[in-house]
Amino acid sequence: MDTHTEVVVLGGGCFWCTEAVFASLKGVRAVTPGYAGGSTQNPTYEEVCSGATGHAEVIKVEFDPAIISFHDILTVFFATHDPTTLNRQGNDVGTEYRSIILYTLDTQKDEARAFIHELNMPGSSLPVVTEIKPLDIFYEAEDYQKRFYERNKTQPYCALVINPKLDTLKKRFNDLLTQ
Repeated sequence: MDTHTEVVVLGGGCFWCTEAVFASLKGVRAVTPGYAGGSTQNPTYEEVCSGATGHAEVIKVEFDPAIISFHDILTVFFATHDPTTLNRQGNDVGTEYRSIILYTLDTQKDEARAFIHELNMPGSSLPVVTEIKPLDIFYEAEDYQKRFYERNKTQPYCALVINPKLDTLKKRFNDLLTQ
């Protein structure tokens, strides 16, 4: 059995949302919320939320490409957040909520660029503003941020923001979900 694992870091707004989405996918071995893309060393949640660190709220996705392709990862990523609005996802506003792909392999960079090129073809609505850059360093979020949705499903934010994303996931990508 191939135990190869790839890693990509994705930011698509609040990491509670993206963690819940990607934790639902077959072939995803681990999803860890954290901070990346900025310059402040060892940032805290409060510092990242201030917008002064340059970091985005992100998730580190560890996946088995023999089970789920990077193309499928990108398809789900772009379908479950708004990649056309700069520094905003719904009511979450600021650079920490920007759409970003931090790749760990050049093949991921190339595939992400090609995917965005396809999304930006003539006839598409608004241009995709997703940032693509190599992963420099990933800072793991505080323990209370991890598995937030799993521990707080009845909380209003989860019901109003995360549940609709999970509903989209079930409707459009049921074949990619763990059962």
